[in-house]
Parts: sequence; C-alpha cells; structure tokens
Amino acid sequence: MASTSQAPSPGAGTAHPDHLGHVIFIAAAAAMGGFLFGYDSSVINGGVEAIRDRYDVGSAVLAQVVAIALIGCAIGAATAGRIADRIGRIRCMQIAAVLFTVSAVGSALPFALWDLAMWRVIGGFAIGMASVIGPAYIAEVSPPAYRGRLGSFQQAAIVIGIAVSQLVNWGLLNAAGGDQRGELMGLEAWQVMLGVMVVPAVLYGLLSFAIPESPRFLISVGKHERAKEILAEVEGKDVDFDARVTEIEHAMHSEEKSSFKDLMGGSFFFKPIVWIGIGLSVFQQFVGINVAFYYSSTLWQSVGVDPTDSFFYSFTTSIINIVGTVIAMIFGARIGRKPLALIGSVGMVIGLALEAWAFSFDLVDGKLPATQGWVALIAAHLFVLFFALSWGVVVWVFLGEMFPNRLRAAALGVAASAQWIANWAITASFPSLADWNLSGTYVIYTIFAALSIPFVLKFVKETKGKALEEMG
Repeated sequence: MASTSQAPSPGAGTAHPDHLGHVIFIAAAAAMGGFLFGYDSSVINGGVEAIRDRYDVGSAVLAQVVAIALIGCAIGAATAGRIADRIGRIRCMQIAAVLFTVSAVGSALPFALWDLAMWRVIGGFAIGMASVIGPAYIAEVSPPAYRGRLGSFQQAAIVIGIAVSQLVNWGLLNAAGGDQRGELMGLEAWQVMLGVMVVPAVLYGLLSFAIPESPRFLISVGKHERAKEILAEVEGKDVDFDARVTEIEHAMHSEEKSSFKDLMGGSFFFKPIVWIGIGLSVFQQFVGINVAFYYSSTLWQSVGVDPTDSFFYSFTTSIINIVGTVIAMIFGARIGRKPLALIGSVGMVIGLALEAWAFSFDLVDGKLPATQGWVALIAAHLFVLFFALSWGVVVWVFLGEMFPNRLRAAALGVAASAQWIANWAITASFPSLADWNLSGTYVIYTIFAALSIPFVLKFVKETKGKALEEMG
C-alpha cells in the first residue's frame, strides 16, 4: 500500500476553505490511530513497578512483558498494508480500534502474567497497524497542496498520545494515594491506567464511521463514482474528476513493485543504501529513547524519587517531547535533515553523558545527592528534547526520501523492521542492565549517540530539496 505521489492536475489540491475544514477533520480522525500508537506504547510506564511487585518477577521477566508488545507491533506493521489493500483503509482502522479496545480491557483485568503479555501483543499488533494506515490514508485523502501539513498530524498525534498517557497515569496515581497498587474503582491503580485506553480506542472506532474511504482504494476496486464523490468532498467541485481518476490510475499502474530480492547486492548482502537505512533505524533506538517512555517512572524511583514525583517527571518529559517535535516540524524543511540530525546527536551525547555521570554516584539515604539528582533530571529532559527535534522525526523523513523509487517500498519495510527489532532489544535489556550498572547503561547509550555523528557525516546524504526521482 502506498500513497499517491503524482503531480496535481489543474484545480487539484486547492481545496476551498469550506472543504479544507472537512479535510482537516478527516485527517485528525485518522490521526487518532497515531494518538493510540503513542498512548498504548507509553502507558505501560505507569504499571512497571506494580506488575513487578504483584507477580513477584525479576527484571528479565518483567522486561519481556514490557517489550513483548513490540513483537505485535512488527507483525501489525508488516501485514497492515496488505490488509488495507484487500479490505480498505477504513475497515483496517476499525480492526485496529477493536484490537486497541480488547487489549485495554484485557490488560486491565489479567488473570496472570502470561495473559497480560498476550493482551500486550494484541495491543502491539494494533499499534503496528496504526503506524502504517494513518499516514497512508491521510496522504491519499489530502489535496496535494496540503498533504505535507496534514501528514504531520500523525507525528503530532503520537507525541500528544504519549503525553496524555503520562498525565492520566499521574492523575490516577494521585487518586490512589500515590500507590501504584492502591485501590481505585475496585481495581489496583495500574490496572485502571491500562484500562483507560478504552476511551480513545472506542472514539477512534466511532470516528472511522464518520470519514470516507480512500479514493485510491475505491479506484483500485473499480468504484470510480464513489471515488469521484469523495474527491469532490476533499478537493472541491471545480476539479476535472475524470482526469483525477485517470491520473490516480496511471500512478498506481506505473508504481514499481519492489521486492526483497531487489535490495540484495554489494559485498555485504544488502546494497549500501539499504544498510544506511538500517543504520539510521538502529541508531535511533540504541540511544535509549524508549527507556524514557517505557521505564522513566521505574528509573526515577530507583534513584530515590517519590513515585508521585516520578510520574510527574514522566509527564514533563513527554511535554518536552512535544516541544521538540514541533521544533523539528518547523525547522526540518528550512535547515535540512542532515544538519538537524547532527545537532540532535551532539545534544543527545551531552544529555546522556550527564545522566551517566549523575547515576555514577552512590545513593545517600536511598536518594541521589541533591546536585546529581538535579543534573540527572535536567539532562533527561535535555536528551529527550534533542532527540525529538532531530532523530525522532528526521529518521522517518530520511527513510521516506533516501531510497531510489525502484527500492523504496521494500527498503522502507526492512528499515522499519530493523527499528522494531532495535526497539525490542533496548526495551528488553534495560531492566537487567540497570540492575547491573545504571551509570554503565547510560555510558552505552552515550557511545551510540556519539557514533551516530560520524555515521551521519560519512554515509548519510542530504535529501532536502531533491526530487524522489533523484535518489539512487
């Protein structure tokens, strides 16, 4: 499944203000999948220590329960495109909404650790589907003149979802008297945290009934008249719809279907450009960014921060994540992808190195010394800010632009898979590494952030201002 990328025909993409409002609603409704992506990915942060305590498990087992959702993410992302091409984008969204809902209910009411893990895999599958369907659908229904700005709704929704999940967790923890296992609505607080996701999941499902099917999908299954009706909704009535349908059909027929076999070549199995894409994906995860979203409450509590304060810091970190993402969206197109990545790498090295230094001190009365505690807190926010304004957004822009047309779909799939695997490796290893040496763990993340600088300088080419056809 791919988005339309053809040049607009006369009159296309210049939606009238009344139509633009409708298109914004459609894009925002589809971006609810991105909101759930962010929410479901990070809500587990509020339950990590309670799950450890309730089921009396060690760090290695606990890490697998947290990380296992990423297996579902990888499967969902790999299969969503084919599902959407077969049954439509809207039906695919509705399936994801059902899976999000089922996962939320199941995670809130687990019988044992094994079924909690199963519900998280189901939620992960929904995340994977949402990560693919949202951007593709928004691209396919947006007038070409507004596609870039509307496409940014997905990334914005993800970071807002992360922030809202941390705010809700903090509020529920306060309602439970600061105890993650405290009683709340007849359940333990952490169960309510995981169950609250039912609300946005149901809303996502309801909104999917209020938005139209993608014109591109309708054309692919021969429903041209319905496609014209939707094009009139989103692009206005002064468009030559027959020409637009022909244009979309031509783009679909001319698209090159890349395969895994096309990626092979060179002296190391894959072509060099594919390895560069894999490298970007791996570095994005190996700096340890998801530790900040999956384990930050656990991290702060391990160095003596009060649970309620640790949840609040998780929320403030997610706000910084939003700020950084907005900065990236504003300046990425102005200063270029490569300079932004390098600025982010330098900032991450500083933030991570300061965290490693702060965590190297012995705890006094169960807490970090005051100076080191403040340094760790500020450095953590600094790290997230520099990641969000650079690698958090720029990597996906690079992956969408850097590959030649004949390789793009398959190469993007391999790079995205590498990202899920790297995410899993970091998520699954952190609790055990933290038990071994928290400062040493952050030294490892600092090294990867530092190595990303020569990697970008030597191997990554700027894609700003270049047509996709120039890549190769």
